[in-house]
Amino acid sequence: MAVLHYDYIIVGAGAAGLMLLNGMIDDDFFADKSILVLDKDVKQTNDRTWCYWEKGEGQFDAIVHKKWHHIYFAGKKFAKRYPIAPYSYKMIRGIDFYNLILNRMQAHDGITFQQAHVTNVVDKGTVVSITTTKASYTGNKVFNSLFNYKMATHQTTYPVLQQHFIGWFVKTNKPIFDADQATYMDFSIPQKGNTRFMYVLPTSKNEALLEYTLFSEQLLPKEEYETAIKDYLEQNLACSDYEITDTEMGSIPMTAYDFQEHHSKNMRYIGTAGGWAKPSTGYTFRSTAKKTPKLVAHIKSGKPLDSLSYKTKFWYYDMLFIDVLFKDNAKGYNIFETLFKKRTPQQVFKFLDEETNFAEDVGNMMGSPIVPFIKALLGRIF
Repeated sequence: MAVLHYDYIIVGAGAAGLMLLNGMIDDDFFADKSILVLDKDVKQTNDRTWCYWEKGEGQFDAIVHKKWHHIYFAGKKFAKRYPIAPYSYKMIRGIDFYNLILNRMQAHDGITFQQAHVTNVVDKGTVVSITTTKASYTGNKVFNSLFNYKMATHQTTYPVLQQHFIGWFVKTNKPIFDADQATYMDFSIPQKGNTRFMYVLPTSKNEALLEYTLFSEQLLPKEEYETAIKDYLEQNLACSDYEITDTEMGSIPMTAYDFQEHHSKNMRYIGTAGGWAKPSTGYTFRSTAKKTPKLVAHIKSGKPLDSLSYKTKFWYYDMLFIDVLFKDNAKGYNIFETLFKKRTPQQVFKFLDEETNFAEDVGNMMGSPIVPFIKALLGRIF
C-alpha cells in the first residue's frame, strides 16, 4: 500500500490541533499546502467543556454557550461575589468548537480528516513517519497532541501534579442557581490533605455543571468525586431533588516541565502534550489560543520546530507555585483565599493571563502568602 505524503500532519483534533488548523485556514501561506488531520474519534459528540475569562469580544464568541459577568470565590474564612468587568467568564462546548473548525475545513480541498488511531510517530530527519491502525503517512512537518503522563513523570527536576475532576451536569426542580454567577472556586468543602474545591457553572436558574476538582499527585476512586458533588448539592445548595443529565471527567497536568526534549526538527508536540496547559491553574483553552499564532508564525519562518520556546518570566512563577503545592498540598486553599481577599479578580486574571508588568507581578505576589514562595525560591537556588 502506498504511503501518502502531506506537507503538514496534525495528530489529534482537540483544542490545540483544531486551533492550529484554524490558523492555517486563515493564512494564505498554507492555501496551496496539503494538510492531514488524524484523530481516533470523528468529533461528533460533546465530550468536553472549556472555560476561560476574556475581555470583551473574542475569537470564539460565535460559539460561546454561556457567559457570566460575576464570579463567586469562597475560602475557609472569606467568601465574596465579584463583578468581573471588563472580563467575562465564558464556556464553550466541545461539540460546537469541533463543528466550527471542521465545517471550515470542508471548504478546503487541500485538507483531509482521517479517523484513525495513531500508533507511532518518528522523525526520520527529512520527513516524519506516522503509523496508524489503518494506514501509514509521511509529513514534512508534524504537530502531535497525543499526551501521556510518562512524558513528564520520567524526570524529577519538576514536580508533576494533576488537576483532576469529575463533573455533573444537573437539572433541578427548583431555581437554586444564580445564572449570572460562576463559582470560580469554593474551598469551603473539606480539603482532606489536598487542594480541593467545587466549581459551579450555571447555564440557567435550574441547570448547572458542578465539578469536584483537586490539585494533587494521585486520582481518587470515582465514588469519592461523586459523593462530594452530592454532598455539595445537598449541604451547600440545599438541593436533594435533581437529575444528572450528563457527566464529564478529566485530568490535566500541572508542571513546570517544559516538554522541550520531546520535540524534534520536524515534529512538535502541541496542547497539553507540548506543555501548553497553564501550570498553576490547568487552564488550557485560552493558553492554546494565545500560543497558536506564535506557532503559525514559526512554521512560516522555516526554522526547526524544536527551536521555538514559549518560556517567559511567568514560567518561573508557575514553577515556584507548583513547588509550593507539591511540598504542602493541603495549604493550596490558603494561597488562593489570601490572594482573592487582597486582590481583585481583574488583577488576578491579568496576572494568570501573563499580561502583567513586573510591578504588577510583585503586587500580586505580595497578595499571597510570601514565605512558602521564598522557601521554594531558595530551594531552587541552593
